[in-house]
Amino acid sequence: GRGDAANQLNYPQGLFIDDDQTVVIADYWNDRILQWKNGDTTDGYVVAGGKGKGDGLHQLNHPRDVLIDKETDSLIICDRDNRRVVRWSRRSGTTQGEILIDNIDCYGLAMDEQEY
Repeated sequence: GRGDAANQLNYPQGLFIDDDQTVVIADYWNDRILQWKNGDTTDGYVVAGGKGKGDGLHQLNHPRDVLIDKETDSLIICDRDNRRVVRWSRRSGTTQGEILIDNIDCYGLAMDEQEY
């Protein structure tokens, strides 16, 4: 059901599945990105945000979409109510993202093989 535990979502938005069957979901009302790797059956892992709603680089504010950029081993996140697109490294220990595009009304993301 709906909630903020590791096995719950609250108004999930964007969903991305990579070729390794890793699933990432933009958990809109919980202001976080959750990830499930192939074989994870119940609990997801917070891989971005999850520090409360806000505009700090360690926070998200209603993320709408997310994708995995394998080339840079990072997440690209449509951080809707902060009006920005951020890149968040998937490396262990990452605590904040970096702004790629600022002052944008973002609802969705897509990337082709040339990373555009």
